Amino acid sequence: MTLRGLFLLMLCTCLPLMTSANSLPVPDHGPVLSIQGSNTIGAALGPALVEGLLREQGLLKVHSEAPDKANELRIVGETPQGRRVEVELAAHGSSTGFSALKAGRADLAASSRPIKDSELVDLRSLGDLKSAAAEQVIAIDGLAIILHPQNPLNQLDTEQLARLFSGEVKTWEELGGRGGAIHLYARDDHSGTYDTFKELVLSRRGKTLSGAAKRFESSEQLSDAVSLDPQGIGFIGLPYVRSAKPVAIVDGQSQAMLPLNSLIATEDYPLSRRLFLYLPPNGKNPWADALVAFAQSSQGQAIVAANGFIAQTVQAMTVTPNALMPEAYQGLSRHAQRLTVNFRFEEGSASLDNKARQDLSRVLDYIKQRGKTDRQVTLVGFGDAKSDPARADLLSKLRAMAVRRELVKSGVVLRDVRGFGAEMPVAANSADEGRIKNRRVEVWVY
Repeated sequence: MTLRGLFLLMLCTCLPLMTSANSLPVPDHGPVLSIQGSNTIGAALGPALVEGLLREQGLLKVHSEAPDKANELRIVGETPQGRRVEVELAAHGSSTGFSALKAGRADLAASSRPIKDSELVDLRSLGDLKSAAAEQVIAIDGLAIILHPQNPLNQLDTEQLARLFSGEVKTWEELGGRGGAIHLYARDDHSGTYDTFKELVLSRRGKTLSGAAKRFESSEQLSDAVSLDPQGIGFIGLPYVRSAKPVAIVDGQSQAMLPLNSLIATEDYPLSRRLFLYLPPNGKNPWADALVAFAQSSQGQAIVAANGFIAQTVQAMTVTPNALMPEAYQGLSRHAQRLTVNFRFEEGSASLDNKARQDLSRVLDYIKQRGKTDRQVTLVGFGDAKSDPARADLLSKLRAMAVRRELVKSGVVLRDVRGFGAEMPVAANSADEGRIKNRRVEVWVY
């Protein structure tokens, strides 16, 4: 036997037998990837992203199979050599994803909320799950509050919503409207849409959904029921507004905001939230790395949009000036366009958060592809209210300067950097979540 032949024989006896879908290994037995966690992600978006990855890897006959357990799914493909490839998904809630990581039953955790400090401690053996590589924002979710098309109300604040859906407010007259008794419509307990509403509106104010609410499994049926009921109100995912009337939402001192894709993309809209995949740094599954990379790609973000969520693709939008804006901000909006991304910061820090770090590359690509690297970009910083307005102004500009430093590293020459202090809040400053949302940097292009 030649030396080369002896080497190949040794290699074959030392490595487990596996084939490859493009460059990713396929073991002899078991799934190539296991994902557990959020129902919001796992119901449709997660399976669609997995199917996209399998097709990108050259697998054939990609399809889903439902085992006997509710909210569980297998996505299956076949290699050109006829080998079966399986990915397992279980969507029983965000917390179950972190539990599955700890128990070694999952390679990825899908979550519709940030990881909790207690979960970080429990999972520290897997590495820092708050690191930029581990915490991956894959989409933005948003809810619309819908009314009958002839309901005269045009806006509600988040406190009113909590009191209304908990049953404390019982008639439209109590909200300045007309029509008598309020009829509540809500998704059922298995719905990720309901989870979102509960988290963003009810739980934050210590309230629960009224038992009088009529529950629906179908988003379409709920929307159609509200559009036919002059006394009805409901909450729904953005793709399902249909014939109903969406209402503008106010949080704290924010302006009233309709559920527009652009305002959800920037996370200014009060009923928006991030959707995450958590990838353990000490994990060794290349399929997990590949799925995260695919979800962040332009192809993956197109799947995000196709499934009714807000993709993180950067676009320019025109902002109409109004009297509630500072005069300098009105001037900016007359001559420039705002990008559909906000840079936000880690809690109690001047460091960009993980989504902002991911967005830096997207913003840089946008700026470079459109030839705007030389004095065609202005950064605008905002902050939460301080006892000293001058300090709020300074901190807001310092946040914009932190983003400037990152852009300058890649050759961008800024036109201007401005700070507007605590003006134009997008959330209530009475809670940590609101203060974090208000500490933001906008990007404007000429």
